[in-house]
Amino acid sequence: MDYKIAFFGAKPYDIASFDQVNEAFEFDIRYFKGHLNIHNVVLTHGMDGVCIFVNDTANASVIDALIGNDVKILALRCAGYNNVDLQAAKNRLPVVRVPAYSPYAVAEYTLSLMLSLNRKIHRAYWRTRDGNFSLNGLMGFDMSGKTVGIIGTGKIAKILIHILRGLGMTILAYDLFPDEQFAKEEGYTYTSLEELYRKSDIISLHCPLTDETRYMINEDSISKMKDGVMIINTGRGQLIQTNALIEGLKVKKISAAGLDVYEEEGDYFYEDISDHFIDDDVLARLLSFNNVIVTSHQAFFTKEAMHNIAQTTLQNLKDFFEGRPLVNEITM
Repeated sequence: MDYKIAFFGAKPYDIASFDQVNEAFEFDIRYFKGHLNIHNVVLTHGMDGVCIFVNDTANASVIDALIGNDVKILALRCAGYNNVDLQAAKNRLPVVRVPAYSPYAVAEYTLSLMLSLNRKIHRAYWRTRDGNFSLNGLMGFDMSGKTVGIIGTGKIAKILIHILRGLGMTILAYDLFPDEQFAKEEGYTYTSLEELYRKSDIISLHCPLTDETRYMINEDSISKMKDGVMIINTGRGQLIQTNALIEGLKVKKISAAGLDVYEEEGDYFYEDISDHFIDDDVLARLLSFNNVIVTSHQAFFTKEAMHNIAQTTLQNLKDFFEGRPLVNEITM
């Protein structure tokens, strides 16, 4: 195909996976390292489509500029789209996404955070490297018999629930649209948020970021949780009010936190800033806790997921240019 695609936020692993899959599509992909924003949107001039990720900016000004540059479609190579002004794009610029790439990847990674925090594997790793083989401070608990609260029960959460049930855990779930049939099959219970907070030993977030869910984990909700609760977030950073989380950790209301996302991650995640200091005081404070694991939004990052992202993204583009229905179009 002769269609030109501007690809922003390109990393070596993006280029490798997209180039491999693109052999069957033959798009002319122009890779750019920088994140899309109003200052570099000029690079989209002469492009037929634009491909972006979670840290790119597609606000109203950028949407207007894309349309002015005669860009015909905006393709997100991710599931979330809170960085796109859909109102500005409505009826002017089609926006497509990758709704699912590997729910297994995220579910398995969520479990790995739970296990690592519980058994202090991250601390033990650093200790033994320094020749410290003491067990003091490394005691965990049996996962079997404990209660996990799952907020949001989409594809990822359902896989996680199946895994956790295999460990002998009790599941409490909350969702605006509960799947009672699946709950019956897996043997878990839907309940209110209040009861989930009160009874859960571990709480894991799997709901989308909306106006209703933004900062749902805050001072008030934390106060309702069981003492010593573990919180896991592999969803979106702004589901948690970080300062409230830090306060909960300081007073030991929260025993541990596993965060693959952070509310202000845009300036840090996916970048190597090891030669610089972290000037975000909140993030620096989080990283100072030995009972907190922060990772760089990598829960999705498997070979299978990267292949599926490239395949679906390029198929979305092909469907558009060949006039077929856009099954993954985001509509308001």
